[in-house]
Amino acid sequence: MRNKTTDYRLPTTDYKRGFTLIEIIIYMALLAIFLLTLTDIFVSILDVQLESDATSAVEQDGRFILARMSYDIPRATDISTPPQIGQTRSNLIMTIAGVTTYEYAENGGNLQLINDLGTNNLNSSESTISNLSFQRIANSAVSGTKDTIKIQFTITSKTTRTGGPETKIFQTTIGRR
Repeated sequence: MRNKTTDYRLPTTDYKRGFTLIEIIIYMALLAIFLLTLTDIFVSILDVQLESDATSAVEQDGRFILARMSYDIPRATDISTPPQIGQTRSNLIMTIAGVTTYEYAENGGNLQLINDLGTNNLNSSESTISNLSFQRIANSAVSGTKDTIKIQFTITSKTTRTGGPETKIFQTTIGRR
């Protein structure tokens, strides 16, 4: 005959099928730590990218503007504004090839080149220009030397980053040939 108490017992392997509450809590805690670490790394990568974008925009725009002015000013046949030694103006007006008038001026945060071909912004949409000044430091009509202009401007990135916008002051001196 069979023993009735043994018929109703469950095998011991049936008790091992799931996770205990403690195991689930431990797994969730480990997963949370892992996800927080990955999120922190991801945010750090994004911050570095923003820093790089801001710095790159400022540097590229500054180099391009200085290169453009270094190309145009030596080709000028006459620089009319600023007119006298020591004077500072917010725009530069010159004549190239005796007929074409070029004007560099700041308008609405953009450095514009205005000539017979139209108006062109020299900085990118990722930056703004401020504190633009042109100072005549030599005049060929007075001193017998070539016209020389001291240029200064500030470029600020529009990229929003944790440390604030990237800002750099550019300054150079360029003379007519």
